[in-house]
Amino acid sequence: MNPEYKGLRIGDVTLDNNLVLAPMAGVTDLPFRILCKEQGAGLICMEMVSAKAIQFNNKNTYKLLEIDESERPVSLQLFGSDPDCISEMAKKIEEKPFDILDINMGCPVPKVVNNGDGSALMKNPKLAGEIMAKTVKAIEKPVTVKIRKGFDEEHVNAVEMAKIAEDAGVAAIAVHGRTREQYYSGKADWDIIAAVKDAVSIPVIGNGDIFSPEDVVAMKNHTNCDGFMIGRGAQGNPWIFSQILHYFETGEIIGKPPIDEMVDLMLRHAAMQIEWKEDELAGIREFRKHAAWYTGGYHNASKLRGMINEVETYQELKELFEKFMS
Repeated sequence: MNPEYKGLRIGDVTLDNNLVLAPMAGVTDLPFRILCKEQGAGLICMEMVSAKAIQFNNKNTYKLLEIDESERPVSLQLFGSDPDCISEMAKKIEEKPFDILDINMGCPVPKVVNNGDGSALMKNPKLAGEIMAKTVKAIEKPVTVKIRKGFDEEHVNAVEMAKIAEDAGVAAIAVHGRTREQYYSGKADWDIIAAVKDAVSIPVIGNGDIFSPEDVVAMKNHTNCDGFMIGRGAQGNPWIFSQILHYFETGEIIGKPPIDEMVDLMLRHAAMQIEWKEDELAGIREFRKHAAWYTGGYHNASKLRGMINEVETYQELKELFEKFMS
């Protein structure tokens, strides 16, 4: 493998490779993370967790904190805007088996931003710096941060935020090349990732528009970043990590697996969701969105998705796939 794509050190944590599964709310739950790890992801990021919810011992939040030993190294992501709350909750949960603590300063969702959390912190670098510095001091594990290009095109400040992060003792920074106002639309600006890489000496992880091995090469050439964070490119395609690793080992591009392998994995994913939810119907409902992503691009996919949305048990799902495959 090209050594540029092999390994990455974040604080005292060494990754097998520099491919990172992005934290995605409602997506990177335990079952999906395990599947991505099996396909070779070097670092697994969990769904973002509210520091305040931990403070108030929210039952649903503690479910989100569950980690399987097989998925490590794992990055646990907190969000909030109170420096004391985030740092204290980081300390409170430090005994849990995550390896890296990440602070979310990139989430664009209105209910998060309207509370001053997530990408709203891009508008307040002073507060962001205080959050990072206090958290770094509060725990022994490496602290990282995920930011965006800026809040909007009039306030592009990723370089300033990266310098603040480095000064605060943050071990690495992930940069999504879009503003908060863009959400996930338009094209990611890789120039800002390159500018951040030039401005700091800590590892910089590029995020935005990685859907193939060629995209990793293009981002590396464009930005010289140290790691590659993959979000939507992994939805319905946990194989993207093995596809990229295979490319750098052999130079060969491989696509999604044949439909029978896809079905086998979907059934396994559904079973894992049911086990994790501890409720068959809840697990099947959670799996449906993944099924829509998995089946994208396959023949008769829209018809199959409609049928999947009707099933309520694992047996019904299995019988549907058997019928579909016959």
